[in-house]
Amino acid sequence: MIIGKVMGSVVATRKNANLVGQKLMIVQPINGDKTDSIVAIDNIGAGIGEVVLVATGSAARIGCGHEKAPVDAAIVGIVDDAEQVESLISK
Repeated sequence: MIIGKVMGSVVATRKNANLVGQKLMIVQPINGDKTDSIVAIDNIGAGIGEVVLVATGSAARIGCGHEKAPVDAAIVGIVDDAEQVESLISK
């Protein structure tokens, strides 16, 4: 699982049928640089600027409830509080 910050959203008018109606967000891993950003499906309503938990691989498909969708990353939680997260974000 990855801790990341939501940096923005993605709009794709043409996409796989299993992704229609799904919200896609750009997430920057806390310990990465801006080139490490990933696109994650968001079924929990995360907003830009929030710190989130992201599941990847097959856990992402299970976590978002779309086992047949072409999903490699899913936001599965919004971080309310965590030790050292603030110091990692400010780097």
